[in-house]
Amino acid sequence: MSNSTRNAAEAGRQQPNDSQRERTAIFAGVVLFGLVLGTFLPALSNGFVGFDDPDYVTENVHVQAGLTWESVQWAFRSTEAANWHPLTWLSHMLDCEFFGLASWGHHLTSILLHAVSATLLFLVLRRMTGATWRSFTVAMLFGVHPLRVESVAWIAERKDVLSALFWLLALWAYSRYAEVQSPKPNVQRPPAASNNSPCPSRITHHASRFTFHVSRFYLLSLIFFALGLMSKPMLVTLPCALLLLDYWPLSRLRLETARRLVIEKLPFFLAAAAVSGVTFLVQKRGGAVVGGSPLTDRVANAVVSYCRYLGKLFWPADLAAFYPRIDHWPIAVVAAAGLLLLAISVAAIALRRGQPYALTGWLWFLGTLVPVVGLVQVGAQSMADRYSYVPSIGIFLVLVWGAHELTCGWRYQGIGASALAAATALLCAGLTRQQISFWKGGESLFRHAILVTKDNYNAHHALGMALDRQGRVDEAISEYRESLREKDDYAEAHNNLGVDLAQQGRLDEGMSQFLAALKFKPGYADPHNNIGTTLEKQGRFDEALGQFQAALRLRPDFPDAHYNLGVALGRKGRSAEAASEFQRVLELKPNYAEAHNNLGVMLDRQGQVDEAAGQYAEAARLKPDYASAHYNLGVALARQGRLDQAISEFQDTLRLKPDYTAAQSNLAAALAMKQNGQNKSGGSKQP
Repeated sequence: MSNSTRNAAEAGRQQPNDSQRERTAIFAGVVLFGLVLGTFLPALSNGFVGFDDPDYVTENVHVQAGLTWESVQWAFRSTEAANWHPLTWLSHMLDCEFFGLASWGHHLTSILLHAVSATLLFLVLRRMTGATWRSFTVAMLFGVHPLRVESVAWIAERKDVLSALFWLLALWAYSRYAEVQSPKPNVQRPPAASNNSPCPSRITHHASRFTFHVSRFYLLSLIFFALGLMSKPMLVTLPCALLLLDYWPLSRLRLETARRLVIEKLPFFLAAAAVSGVTFLVQKRGGAVVGGSPLTDRVANAVVSYCRYLGKLFWPADLAAFYPRIDHWPIAVVAAAGLLLLAISVAAIALRRGQPYALTGWLWFLGTLVPVVGLVQVGAQSMADRYSYVPSIGIFLVLVWGAHELTCGWRYQGIGASALAAATALLCAGLTRQQISFWKGGESLFRHAILVTKDNYNAHHALGMALDRQGRVDEAISEYRESLREKDDYAEAHNNLGVDLAQQGRLDEGMSQFLAALKFKPGYADPHNNIGTTLEKQGRFDEALGQFQAALRLRPDFPDAHYNLGVALGRKGRSAEAASEFQRVLELKPNYAEAHNNLGVMLDRQGQVDEAAGQYAEAARLKPDYASAHYNLGVALARQGRLDQAISEFQDTLRLKPDYTAAQSNLAAALAMKQNGQNKSGGSKQP
């Protein structure tokens, strides 16, 4: 056998065949899924946090109802939390259907979605590039990086992991569509850098014929994109990302084909434009769009934030649930950040022929952050870890492919690269687990945020709310005051401070805080409701009624204001109107035991004893230790002649509240009536 024949045979034996490559890819995918899953499993022991979780799950009756026809309709109509994302609502409803309010189940869903997304990223990149281990490394960095914690360990951020899954499914379908468009979908060729590189990258080349037709994969990609937009509108940049992938690694974008590729994406751009418009209107109506900041300040914050995101990717320290906005960055800081971004951009453009991945990855990072970088200010944060979820993929692409090219001439490149990847994975996984521990609950989360940031008024306020939920009112008051020291026009902190002061009997101080909240935020319904309850405590009932009505004009679906208005109307003897208010409360919060009890009282006044008894029974079922509900039920049952059951309810009342005088007298009367065969009893308790 000749030397050339022998060398060819040896090369053939060394080159893995397709089945070996597929087995390797399957093994790598399983390892990746297990690594990401194992890294985030500690989040299962975390609870809900008081930061948006009540809006999304723990205090949202529509979500807690599970998947019903009414709740599904609500999901598609709802603009709660200043967003339109029906699929996110449906995913939370599905969790409640299976797990109720057990936090571990909600966390498990988010963890599984993230692990699947990391695995899918690996498979998509491998399909597009043919590079198994580089694709694996990018997906691994994406999967276990500490910046992922906010998106995965925060139940309210389900929209991140769900939308990213649809983003990646859209990329997978688009890559299949690009193959259908190519006459040679599996041709392997080195990139343009191969003439200068000792170990050229091996990528799948798609030399498109541009015989554009609507294939099933094109439609699938568009459908997945639409589903992603219905999970989180941040995905509006996907059409631009597809154009970047046309450039590299799909190699479809050339000067003569650019126009046709843009036309090809028109349905994607139209969907993105429609959702962008809806989102802006919803967020503006919901008060999430923050006005008043000059465009120059917003641009400066965007420039600096880009660099801060880069810094967190390379050095993920001092991560916080909230980074307060800085209104005026020093000119030197903005200039330095701008020069850094410009230098990287120039370098990426200069390397576009030999290292096209650099331009794709860098523009991916810049472009996918545009909706949330603060040019349109949504919320009070200057940046957020969760916003880096999809954008970070671009930087990881540049790092991994760049490292491969820089080390491709090394003798032991494979061993060195594997060791470095393993060390990086272990380091990231350790930091991620540490960050997960801060999300155990609201107190630990916001104490950590205060520790690693400066003048974090939002974190002090959120910590105060967490302490309030634990009954630590004095500590909560201290946190609210600290929040107001750092931002004196923070209406929510004024309102919550007022609530705590009023609960301590400091009514005048509480009232002044509610008035301050309205001064800084005139359309804020909560202070009106709280002023009403304070006026009631001062005996000013007519004024209180007006405040409850004012709260409902601003927020018609405010259950506490409906309840308080019902109590005020009942006190004035307007039973029918009061009953209507309590019925509205129960439409909004079906499990509100006090509303059931007071609705029963109003029905009782109108002579509807049977209906009243049903409401009392429901209140006692929802809240077994509710003494007043047991007492009122006992009275209603006695009137119906059901003395044995009435006696049982009076006994339950006295077991819960032994000094309940009315229950004692009614129990004695019921026992006497039973003995004498009579049927008389006292009245039910007023609201």
